[in-house]
Amino acid sequence: MELDGKELTLEEAFEKLEETIEKLEAEDITLEDSFKEYKQGMEILKFCSDKIDRVEKKVMKIEGNGEINEF
Repeated sequence: MELDGKELTLEEAFEKLEETIEKLEAEDITLEDSFKEYKQGMEILKFCSDKIDRVEKKVMKIEGNGEINEF
């Protein structure tokens, strides 16, 4: 997921997710727009989940005996 040609940070993605939630909570949102916002929100959630998974893998440390420990 990109913003101005560069990948979003988690913080930026969370902000976009909050904006999407606010739009979905608006009383005057149309059904069509709510589907569009919901789809965008799900894409943001997947992006966040994938990014968190990548970070978790980077902080795992493999010991000399083959044991995996958190860094």
